[in-house]
Amino acid sequence: MENNYTPGKHLLVDLYQATYLNDKAVIEKALLEAADACDATVLQKNFYSFGGGQGITGMLLLAESHISIHTWPESHFAAIDIFMCGNCDPTLAIAPIKKYLCPKTIDVREFDRGTSLNNKPSSTEKFI
Repeated sequence: MENNYTPGKHLLVDLYQATYLNDKAVIEKALLEAADACDATVLQKNFYSFGGGQGITGMLLLAESHISIHTWPESHFAAIDIFMCGNCDPTLAIAPIKKYLCPKTIDVREFDRGTSLNNKPSSTEKFI
């Protein structure tokens, strides 16, 4: 059976000159609001602060996949990974994240996942 869709969209989001990157409560609120903006279902959440002004790593496990964050407050940088399938639009997660973390610059890279489900790979494609 051939599929006529891609399983999901994956965003890699880099925040530069962002704020509150060592504030676990703000980061958790930002990601929860981001999931809500996408109509995603949060199954679990886990956030860890490295303390002493250091970074935070956190993740929302979603029925539609996940949102994760890793922060480097000393560099005012955060790396966010948003993968969603189904009818969820991961780009809707960006506005709440920007609202809470206030980056001066944001870099978003978007990838369709599972694109080879729709066609057979050419002989030049390499799968590992």
